[in-house]
Amino acid sequence: MSDLALKPLSAFRGHLAFTGMSEASGAGVTLEVRDDLAMAIVIARKGRLAALAENVCQTYGIDLPAGPKRVAAGSLAFIGTGPGQFLAVEQGGDALTFASRLAGALGDAASISDQSASRAVLRVSGPRVRGVLAKGLAIDLHPSVFRPGDAALSSIALIGAHLWQLDERPTYEISVFRSLAGSFAEFIWSSAAEYGVTIDNP
Repeated sequence: MSDLALKPLSAFRGHLAFTGMSEASGAGVTLEVRDDLAMAIVIARKGRLAALAENVCQTYGIDLPAGPKRVAAGSLAFIGTGPGQFLAVEQGGDALTFASRLAGALGDAASISDQSASRAVLRVSGPRVRGVLAKGLAIDLHPSVFRPGDAALSSIALIGAHLWQLDERPTYEISVFRSLAGSFAEFIWSSAAEYGVTIDNP
């Protein structure tokens, strides 16, 4: 079996094609399906948070975030999701081995749970993206309070979502459970219709 056949593809693929909406030139919102991300939950074991932080720093050159922040080095990022809990995200790595590679590197300081096949990630960006997300998100994304590196666990249009900001454009990546990708895609399309949408990675 080929590596392509084994690679988990984003559940967003296919859903965006059913919206009945065409792409617009000069669009205010850009969408990009992320098929190239491996993900795993990392939870520090009791009394082992300091050891976990040391292992992550020594192995990956990353200082674990204290709170809902995203920190990255190279292709790897850790995003705080709760006390002693993190979402590890690797770009371009082997999703099938990511959790086991993390477990080998972090030892007995953490419990690791693979998430690569259970979540779908959509990158949304553009000058009108805050207005689009505000239609379903209660969190204030104004640049004075939510900046690059900030992250949040919340709901968007009643869909549980984990989002983090990458840059000041602004660009966000939003993770939802695979089974909810269709509903989330519908929300994004309908909310962005007035601004125009383009797709970077159809």
